[in-house]
Amino acid sequence: MSPIKSTSRRTFGLAVAGVAIALATSGVSHAQDVRTIKIATAAESKPLSWGAIGVEPQGYEPDVLKAINAKLPQYKFVMEGAADIAQETGLATGKYDIATGGYYRAPAREKQFLIPEAPMGASLIKIYSRKDSNINEMKDLVGKKIVPVTAGGGIYKFATQWQEKNPDYKIEITASSAGVPYPDRLKEVQNGKYDALVLPSNLGEQTVIDNQKLDIKASEPVAINNTYLLIHRSEENKALADDINKVLKELKDDGTLAQISQKWFGEDVTKYIK
Repeated sequence: MSPIKSTSRRTFGLAVAGVAIALATSGVSHAQDVRTIKIATAAESKPLSWGAIGVEPQGYEPDVLKAINAKLPQYKFVMEGAADIAQETGLATGKYDIATGGYYRAPAREKQFLIPEAPMGASLIKIYSRKDSNINEMKDLVGKKIVPVTAGGGIYKFATQWQEKNPDYKIEITASSAGVPYPDRLKEVQNGKYDALVLPSNLGEQTVIDNQKLDIKASEPVAINNTYLLIHRSEENKALADDINKVLKELKDDGTLAQISQKWFGEDVTKYIK
């Protein structure tokens, strides 16, 4: 074999090896560029979201999250169900990057978390009371025992604003961070501990009422609110919030959110988005 041919083959071999190394390195780099995003979803709020730890979450919000992730390949969304109090606590500490649970914007949340401007959906607030009660609207709650609501949450904000606009009707709304699951709260209304529960109707209350055969009725909507996802506040997550905001607008405009809403709620709740 001539020296020229030998040198040529060695050069070619080195070139091929170089390409292989470059491709391998590129693959590793690409894998490292994909950031894992840990997400807490509501664990027992069918059809909004449900699925305990170890069970893949299902429902409207998990499907929306999957649609978002499909447009953002630089992230890998990993979801798990969590109790309400565990969601916001985990988000505040950084255990989770994102939490979803039909959340409303509220001053306390805006200060603590990053919240994309684009809504994730919309919820209809209703009053749940015993069928033999005369409670049908907010003014009927005067003198009634109302289930405590999350401190700084959307329902607390709504009730407070309603009271300010309707000073002639004094209702007693108390804030709590006890984190009692709403199915248990419905039972407390059933057994008379409380007279009424004020909540968004997309958390699966009717399913609980039907399955548990509770003698509970739901009022007509007393308010309609946009819902948002919450993001752990950090420098790194600012880009994540911007990316999600952009995609949510696209999903609303192209009808994807409406399709997912029809699938889980049987109606397009996104038409109520303000």
